[in-house]
Parts: sequence; C-alpha cells; structure tokens
Amino acid sequence: MGEQDSLIDFVTSVSGDGYLKVEETLGDGYVRLRVPEAERRQAKHDIRSFEDVVIELLRNARDAHAQRIFVATTREGNTRMLTMLDDGIGIPTALQSTIFEPRVTSKLETMVMDRWGVHGRGMALYSVRENTTSARVAASAPHKGASVAVEADTGSLPERADQSTWPTVEPDETGAPRVTRGPHNIVRRLVEFACEHPELEVYAGTPTEVLATLHALGRRHLDVADLMFCENLDRLVVWQRPAACGDAVELGDVSASIGLPVSERTAHRILAGEIAPLEPILAQLTTQDEPEDKAAPDIYRDRRSLHIHHGDLAAFRTELARAFDMLAERYYLNLKSEPRVTVGRDSITVRFPVEKDD
Repeated sequence: MGEQDSLIDFVTSVSGDGYLKVEETLGDGYVRLRVPEAERRQAKHDIRSFEDVVIELLRNARDAHAQRIFVATTREGNTRMLTMLDDGIGIPTALQSTIFEPRVTSKLETMVMDRWGVHGRGMALYSVRENTTSARVAASAPHKGASVAVEADTGSLPERADQSTWPTVEPDETGAPRVTRGPHNIVRRLVEFACEHPELEVYAGTPTEVLATLHALGRRHLDVADLMFCENLDRLVVWQRPAACGDAVELGDVSASIGLPVSERTAHRILAGEIAPLEPILAQLTTQDEPEDKAAPDIYRDRRSLHIHHGDLAAFRTELARAFDMLAERYYLNLKSEPRVTVGRDSITVRFPVEKDD
C-alpha cells in the first residue's frame, strides 16, 4: 500500500467519506469522484419519490422468487411508513444489515431488465436506505420469506398528494389488464406491478388490514399441529406467524416482530374476525368501483361487462376450495393458494394453483 493510500485511509477513518469526495483532480474544474461518493450520488438519483421506494421493494421481492407479497402502508404527519412481507427465499441473519450496503446482490450471474429499468446491480436497497429515514429487515430467515420496514420523511422524500385514488385499468389487445390513467401514487405502482406480474398475489392495505389478511390466509394454509402445538413461531414462514398466535397478547408481540405493530385491542378484533381480510389487487380491480348496496346488474340491459360483488366472489372462492378437496384426496394434490377467479366481459375463469404431495 502506497503512502497516498495510507493517508487516504487514515483521513477516511477519522473524518468519514464525506470529506474525501475526490479521487483525482483532472484540471479545468474536472475531478474524478471516489467510488463511495459516486455511489451516494447515484443512490440519490435512483430514488426521487416514495413511489420509487415501493417499486424497488416490489422488484426485490419478485427477484427473491416470492409468490405472495403483502404491502402495509400508513402515514402519520410527514412520516410515511411501509412494511413489505414476502414468501421468497429469505435473508440470512448475518446479512440483514449488509444487504443495504452498495453493490451487495444475490444476482451474481444475472440481472433483470424490466419496464422500470435494470435490477441486479446491488444498488436498490442501498438507494432505499440512503433516501429514507430508516430501512431495515424486520424479520427473515433462509426459505422463510422476509419483512422489510421503511420509514420516510415526506418533506425530504416527496410523494404524490393524492394517495387515495385508484388508477383506471382497462384490458389491452390481449385482454390483460393494464393501467391507462390515474395519479402516479403508491396504489398505482402496486396495481401496475400486479398487472405486470399476474402470476404473483399482491395484497395492499393498512397494517391492520394486512395483519388480518396474514392471520386469515395463514390459518387456511397451516395444518392443525402448527396451529395448536407450535411453541417456536420462528420456525414458520414469516407471513404465516400471526396465524399461529393463541391470544391477542401473543398476536401483538408477533405482529411487532414482523414490522406490523398493532394495539392489543386491534389484535382482539382480528382474532374475533371483525376485520375483513384483503383480496389480491387483481381480484379487487373487478369490483373496486361497485358500491356495497348496489342492486344486482340487469345483464339484459347492460351487456358491456359483468360485475360481481366482492363478497359473492369471496364466498364463491370458498366453495371452489371445498369442491377441490375431492380431487386433492384422489390425486394427492394441494392448493398452493386459494382459487383465482377472473371476471371478464362475458366469462368467469377459475384457476387452481396446485402442487403434488411428495
């Protein structure tokens, strides 16, 4: 190591990289930035709004081979809070801080190019952390999924003023849903991602709604032994842990440990079934604009489209799952998730995501 390198390392250790931005002065006002400063500036450029944070975390979950993604978001004053859970490959404990450092990636041989650009440079989570108040892994383990919690100051990292309006979604030339207009807010990013990846189940709501969904969905997937005799909830997949809780106190503790803190009263309400679970975003797109008390449509007067109330769709899915039990028993099948019902212009399509028992 040369004397210049030794001096640079010494000054860096004392003052930090912020005081050593320049690697080389080239003359006439031009300089070559040191790598840490170039990375910091790139990270600031990559994330311009909180909506950008949302899409980077969604891409990260997708690239971790998740099949389900749960997004809980809320805002208090100028603080935007978001927790994203997935059932992907998970993150080892020893790396849960390291993944927020620059150039750290699991994609050694591959990178992903999608509609949002290049992904796989090892800069996404670093960019998220650099532009937010805090970003951390709330819970994760190999093969058990992950929960990432983020807080941001909307005064420093802006977001769209209108966060309540859903975008307009219309079928493209192939019949697939596509966002055509609407404010570029958080929910639009979620809907665009769900439309781009119909093979994934994406849920979005408040922390309370997401926790109620995890509890209800988990109880449909865990067996009786997991629900009754699971003393170590950490052995379960992260998103399934709320379903195995025996009382409101335990549910409150577990929810806080996965980045979804709720009050004990709210935990009681979830256990009592007073908070309805969410539907996947794509399922909501067929019913989001329909009022609760709207009369049944007259299909002879309006043949443009078919609308089914979300409550009836939920009941229909439950009956489909029960009917599937016969095939499951005879052919050693398991439902990977609840039946997927797509309501089209003149058809209702049902898909059963299945896997065979070993």
